[in-house]
Amino acid sequence: MEKKTLFINGIQRIVIDDPKTTLAEVLRRQQGLTGTKVGCGKGECGACSVILDGKVVRSCVTKMKRVHDEAKITTIEGVGTQDNLHPLQLSWMIHGAAQCGFCTPGFIISAKVLLEENADPTRQEVRDWFQKHHNLCRCTGYIPIINAVMDAARLMRGEIKKEDLWFQLKEGDSILGTDFIRPSAVAKVTGNWEFGADLGLKLPAGSLHIKLVQATVSHANIISIDTSEAEKMPGVVRVLTYKDVPGTNRINGLAFPQNLGDGLERPILCDKKVFQFGDAIAMVLADTPEQAEAATKFVKVELEELLPYMSAPAAMADDAIEIHPGTPNIYFTTNIVKGEDTKPLMESLPNVIEGDFYVGRQPHLPLEPDVAFAYMDEDDNLMVHSKSIALHFHHLMTAEGIGVDPEKYFIAQNPTGGTFGYKFSPTIEGLIGVATYVTKRPCYLEFNMFQTITYTGKRSPFFMNVKMGADENGILQALEEDTSVDHGPYCEFGDLVTTRAPQFISAGYNVPNIRGEARTVATNHAWGSAFRGYGSPQSLFASETLIDMLAVQMGEDPLELRYKNVYREGDKTPNGCSPDVIVLPQALDTMRPLYKEAKVKAAEKNKTGGDVKYGVGISLNIYSCGLDGPDSSEIWIELTPEGVTVGNSWEDHGQGADMGSLAIAYETLRPVGFETKQIKLVMNDMKFTPNSGPSGGSRNNTITGNAIKVGCEMLLAAMKKADGTYRTYDEMVADNLPLHYDAKWTAPCTAPDVETSQGNPFPCYMYGVLLSEVAVDTTTGKTQVEKLTMVADVGTIINKLVVDGQLWGGLTQGIGLALSEDFEDLKKNTTLTGCGIPQIKDVPDEINLIYQETPRPLGPFGATGSGEMPLSGPHASICNAIFNACGVRITHLPAYPEKVLAGLKALQK
Repeated sequence: MEKKTLFINGIQRIVIDDPKTTLAEVLRRQQGLTGTKVGCGKGECGACSVILDGKVVRSCVTKMKRVHDEAKITTIEGVGTQDNLHPLQLSWMIHGAAQCGFCTPGFIISAKVLLEENADPTRQEVRDWFQKHHNLCRCTGYIPIINAVMDAARLMRGEIKKEDLWFQLKEGDSILGTDFIRPSAVAKVTGNWEFGADLGLKLPAGSLHIKLVQATVSHANIISIDTSEAEKMPGVVRVLTYKDVPGTNRINGLAFPQNLGDGLERPILCDKKVFQFGDAIAMVLADTPEQAEAATKFVKVELEELLPYMSAPAAMADDAIEIHPGTPNIYFTTNIVKGEDTKPLMESLPNVIEGDFYVGRQPHLPLEPDVAFAYMDEDDNLMVHSKSIALHFHHLMTAEGIGVDPEKYFIAQNPTGGTFGYKFSPTIEGLIGVATYVTKRPCYLEFNMFQTITYTGKRSPFFMNVKMGADENGILQALEEDTSVDHGPYCEFGDLVTTRAPQFISAGYNVPNIRGEARTVATNHAWGSAFRGYGSPQSLFASETLIDMLAVQMGEDPLELRYKNVYREGDKTPNGCSPDVIVLPQALDTMRPLYKEAKVKAAEKNKTGGDVKYGVGISLNIYSCGLDGPDSSEIWIELTPEGVTVGNSWEDHGQGADMGSLAIAYETLRPVGFETKQIKLVMNDMKFTPNSGPSGGSRNNTITGNAIKVGCEMLLAAMKKADGTYRTYDEMVADNLPLHYDAKWTAPCTAPDVETSQGNPFPCYMYGVLLSEVAVDTTTGKTQVEKLTMVADVGTIINKLVVDGQLWGGLTQGIGLALSEDFEDLKKNTTLTGCGIPQIKDVPDEINLIYQETPRPLGPFGATGSGEMPLSGPHASICNAIFNACGVRITHLPAYPEKVLAGLKALQK
């Protein structure tokens, strides 16, 4: 140990530290400066960036032995305060650059040093700086971040004033479609938005730290678990195995009735078998995390290793054993039957094309690792705080497994750093719940990035064979499809995602006759969980690539062939229902001149010769809003002396639930004249907020938004006087009128029939047309996306900053899905870099968004969602552009350079 004097944010502090301790640990644990976040722990993401003697350093890999006596350190807390924001913090808010906010402090710290060194940087210099300093963002697509730096520099140079940039809402004006800043922005840019790990440092004395004993193989029988040596280790309080779980020790997967399993395949702690790498076998509970981690090495687990089935085809083989004895590996099947039998049609049609397609196990890669804590409250209730984006689902799925009375169990969402869907499934809730319920002491469990990547769910790979037939004019007449969904070992939501294949293969086009089958397959690779798009990115990759192939085969232009076939009045979706609105012909009309211009530009570049080939590609992007059928959401609203309070469980993982709740409430209540500051939000704590449903399926802006609107309208009706004016709070009390109103909205929809996939599952959809421009280096096979242009229709825009950010972020994840992201290799794909997360250099600075605003009949104020549509088809557009550039057709993602090179070599034969 050693003593040092440090000047932290200008204040002299005495520090006693271990030279091997990281600077991040000293700042966070000793100094309580939790604005510095720790994501990867390996210096890959930059969330932990601080300024050390004028230089940007990543504090998670900076050991204290490198921090000299009297060093000057600046953290986000020393940059600005709520009442005195730095121009960077101000600009970050104005541009919506803080979405989940986890990466925000690191970016602002990094940018501060940039602007101190270069007061007038170019956009490219900003991008180069963040690339050099390893600043990653998974939410924004980087565009608003660069915009924020550029305008902060202008503010600092005195070229503009705050008032030139800051959107000001005038009294009584509509908030819809504006750049109104989300309520959580100021806390995020100042480092005061406390995530789970920040709150974990504030747990009371006596709290226990949990570390897991996890499987290092993918499939095995458990012979024995010996915890005796671990229990003797210093600081260890308990070592828990399945024998200590009071309940059933099973997560309830909420299986469909047609599911051949019981939905209880997943143990909280493994008892009989290991089903995937990373499965939790035991929990060590100790006084410190270091003691708990040390003791995990002394838990002895004897296994009988079994052959792992790491893909759907392997698990479907005739000689494959049942992964879950008694349940076949193919445990759910759905069909699509629309129109006439397709077999004779295919034989008679002049233009038929068929292909095999694969979209793989895309990792979510949030920068905030999975984390949770729990405690027993004063009423002996089990209180779990986690990154859950499905509070009431997770309560239902874990209560029986833990063994707790559901009436004495509550889940609250911590401020959450992105999940992109993986937290639609419970990950850590059952574990932390058991530990706390058994010990009756506060418990804390924090994954590192390796655990987050290897343990949590991934996008479910789809293996698809699709056949498409068109008449002599290129009008689609028939489609046949066969899909196998690799959902890993646990069934939760596997049946649901499988239904997305018949819902979205060929979505956007009027195909009158469809036949097909989709099946869910248990494997031993990572369990399948929700991921932005949830089934649509897999499905649309097949149909959007195949229609491009059909255009080439017919000698038609890909845009024009799409234009002939997209939805028009009287057409039907694959589910056999009418589209909610007709917007795709208009979107293609808007895109056409831009597409032609891009083709000419690529052709001109290609004329010059050289190893780099340029191309353009196009795709439709479509997703739905809601969970299939009569999806519902509940909220409450209460009139108070200060204004109104709105309560809901619209879980926020960066997409802007706070902004959506505020905007819809404000807009509905405009007749009364409430100001935005008079609307208080109470969100995401089951003790206080009702079941608004999960934050997935792009449902909340529509479903919960409608519920908020209904509740506000109930309050307005009660406040309204006979003369058309509105009662005050005091008048409501004097007239003995209720101040509190519970509201619910249910989508007027029907879930598709499993045998035919026909139905009307969703109240509204989001639509986009995407143009990709790429450069392919034919010597290396590397593809660079140079520009993206999207014509998007998400109905009425509730908040422009939020929607822009969702589209930029979704498209950027589509670049990753197309070119680099994977979780296939358990040795390689275990870090952010190893998984292929897009860095700022991988994302073009030109991502142009063009909006159509077609009001949706069933959306609040005509709005839909926005977050999942931009990731539903960009990978198809990018791969179509690769083909246009160099003639290589990628049908198996990702489009790694070696795949492109192999395709180029095949063309030369």
